[in-house]
Amino acid sequence: MKRIAVVAYGLFTVAGGVLGATGSRPDSSAADVAAYNATHQGLVQLLALVVFGAGLSLATWTAAAGPPRLGFAGGLLASGSLLLSGLATWTAAQIPDVARPFTSLAFASGAFGFAVPLALLIAAVAGTQARWPAITGYVVAAAAGLSIFGMLTPALYPLIPVGRFGGLIWLVLASFTKPRD
Repeated sequence: MKRIAVVAYGLFTVAGGVLGATGSRPDSSAADVAAYNATHQGLVQLLALVVFGAGLSLATWTAAAGPPRLGFAGGLLASGSLLLSGLATWTAAQIPDVARPFTSLAFASGAFGFAVPLALLIAAVAGTQARWPAITGYVVAAAAGLSIFGMLTPALYPLIPVGRFGGLIWLVLASFTKPRD
C-alpha cells in the first residue's frame, strides 16, 4: 500500500508543480492574483484538486509506512498542510475579492507549513534506513526544516522546493528499499 500511495503522492506533487508554475507568486499584487484566477479559474481549481490529492496520498503513505511517532506526527501535519493549501487555492479561485489572502494562505501552508513537518517525517524514517539512505534523508530533512526561515526572507525560498521535491524523491526511494535490520 505504501508504494501505491507514494507513487500517487509523487504524481500529484509533480502535477501541482507543473500546474502552479505559471500562477501568481507570494509577491503578486491583489489585482494580479484576482486577474490571474479569473482568467484561469479552471486551472486554479485543478491545481487545488491536485494539491489536495497530494495531501491525501501523503496521509495514506504515512499510515501505511508506520514511521516512528515523531514521523507519524510530521506526516499527518504535512498532509494537513497540503489539504489546507488545496482548500485555500480552491477558495481563491471561487471568490476574486479574497483571492490575495487565500493565495497567501495557500502558499504558506503548502510551503513552510508543509516542508517543516515533512522534515520530521523524513528524519524519523531516515533513522530506520541503512547508512547512505539515512544520511541523504537527514540532509533533505535539514533543508526542509530550514525552509521555515523563508518566513523571514524570500532569499531562503529555494529551500522549499529542495525539501518538497527532494523529500518526494527520498520518500519514493525509502518506499522501495528495505529498512535496516
